[in-house]
Amino acid sequence: MADRARVAVFISGSGTNMAALLYASRLPDCPFEVVLVLSNAPDAGGLVLARVEGVATFALPHKGMPRAEHDTAMEAEVLRSGAEYIALAGYMRILSPEFVARWEGRMINIHPSLLPKYTGLRTHQRALDAGDAHAGCTVHLVTADLDEGPILGQIPVATRAGDTADTLAARVLIAEHQLYPRCLADLVTREVEPQWLVGKVRKLALALPEAEETVSHGMPCFGIMKGKKFAYVSLNHHGDGRTALLVKISGLDEQEQLIETDPDRFYRPAYFGEGWIGVRLDLGDTDWDEIAERLQRSWLSIAPRKLAAFMEF
Repeated sequence: MADRARVAVFISGSGTNMAALLYASRLPDCPFEVVLVLSNAPDAGGLVLARVEGVATFALPHKGMPRAEHDTAMEAEVLRSGAEYIALAGYMRILSPEFVARWEGRMINIHPSLLPKYTGLRTHQRALDAGDAHAGCTVHLVTADLDEGPILGQIPVATRAGDTADTLAARVLIAEHQLYPRCLADLVTREVEPQWLVGKVRKLALALPEAEETVSHGMPCFGIMKGKKFAYVSLNHHGDGRTALLVKISGLDEQEQLIETDPDRFYRPAYFGEGWIGVRLDLGDTDWDEIAERLQRSWLSIAPRKLAAFMEF
């Protein structure tokens, strides 16, 4: 299969969710591999399991170290391993805002409640005390706000008469082991997944003044209301196997220059002529700031003067 995404897993204890990720990664169609398991507790049981399974490990006690310094040391090992994503699996440390910012969109966590309910600790007892019919688990992206990042997936788990926090936790843990590998797989493949890419373009394009979306020639198409079109998303158009943004440019010279600079990313879209460029979105390393700028320039090239005057570029 194609190169798999490299993942580092942070643990503090037995590492059952780490094990779920590790064993899921052994399946032939899994898009990620666990390359490193790290812990702030040298005696964490999950480290033993990782070593037995042939996975590199690293442990660094946090006691006596400033939070940011400990995070930096852990991160150095992550970078040395070549990991592109971090999965928190029972890591009982709050990470510094600087560390979180550096891994924005590439760090994931699993939490034993149906967020936004019951952030923090004692989630199962709190669900029981509230009389909830369901508890459950949530996988989310990590942000500076504890347990409040964008939700990637959830599984509800029914509560039962006579449940204790421990009995409920045992059933929720089974759900966690099902949910976490699937959400991680979705995360590491979304940057080549057509509908996710369309959604990213849609958000940027429709933020421009008076922009609207239609469908043209089977492609999502963006234009100014009752006006010309400034962008298309090509989805395997004419069987070319590409997901790409088509935007207007200045002409043939710019088109040739872009293609010469990066022929894997840029191409001349069929039937669109020299005033357009195709920009592949499915290479897994799209610079979305650049895409936003290209959309703005394309919009500006067709916008009526009175409307363009309101935009500052």
